[in-house]
Amino acid sequence: MKKTPAKKSVSTKARAKVRPVASKPTVKTNKSKPCFNPWSISIYVYWFIILFFIAATFYILGRSHNMQTGANNVEITEEVLLQAGDYYDSGKSKLVAGNIDDAIVDLTAAIDAGAASVDTYILRGEAHMQSGNYRDALADFNAALAKDPSNAVAYYDRSLLNTRLEDYTAAMNDINNALAANTSNPSSILQMRDLYAKRGQLNLWLKNWQGAIADYTNSLARPEGVVNPSVYAERAEAYTATQDYAKAIEDYSSAIRVISEQIQGATTMEEREMLSNNAMGYFEKSAALNLQLGNIAAARTDLESSYTIAVALNDAETAQRLTNLINELSKSETADATAAPQESGQQ
Repeated sequence: MKKTPAKKSVSTKARAKVRPVASKPTVKTNKSKPCFNPWSISIYVYWFIILFFIAATFYILGRSHNMQTGANNVEITEEVLLQAGDYYDSGKSKLVAGNIDDAIVDLTAAIDAGAASVDTYILRGEAHMQSGNYRDALADFNAALAKDPSNAVAYYDRSLLNTRLEDYTAAMNDINNALAANTSNPSSILQMRDLYAKRGQLNLWLKNWQGAIADYTNSLARPEGVVNPSVYAERAEAYTATQDYAKAIEDYSSAIRVISEQIQGATTMEEREMLSNNAMGYFEKSAALNLQLGNIAAARTDLESSYTIAVALNDAETAQRLTNLINELSKSETADATAAPQESGQQ
């Protein structure tokens, strides 16, 4: 007979490798067979599922974080910076040239490149404001201030925008912030003279006469920049509101003097005509104040100066109206001259 080889028994050491260590006791069967333990399989499956879900969770969170940060923080390479800079320069040139729509396209491209500076948002906001798109302009100025909360130019531009929206309280808050920011961190393109003048204008519209006078005075006292004749004229309005007619007349005279100097350097006919129109109006306002003070001769001189400018501008309607006013003053002067001897004779 052929002998059947005897089966090798599984050693205790081999069984130890097959059976997992667990606190729960296992049921032993025949020592010659490896035991089947369903608890050991279920615990492996359980831990595998847990590890799988942990890994999947971290993967999903990582992907979500990368998507969120990637949308806002594009990798800033030298190429991206150059591209954004080129679009910015092109947009700025087009805005200066008055090509507003194309300027917005280029500035938007600079922002979409992912390396937009604060100035890019400010410039696009100015372009939107010029096009009358105030909502997008406000969004850009807000974005600029979110990136740089101490940017005086962004505050100043937003103040101009709020003024157009007739939200004078918000405009005043912005101009105050612009003054504070420009004092601590002066801007190369914004002057304190302009900031004080703008706040003076807001105070004038809010009928804060003394505040307006103080701001206009501070603006005129600044050494930098060029004096705007409208600052004198607007301070004259504030003085008129406080019935300080003599100072108002003096300011109108100063405004006219500055205009006469600016006309000499005007390079276009349009600029000269605008300055001349302003001077004509200031002469007429000064005449009205002189009449309030009883200075009829000075009022007549102001009206005659205004008439001369109207003729030079071929403004026939204004010239006729001023002629009528001058004639009325002449009659008044004649009547006063006639009444004077009679009054002295009666005395």
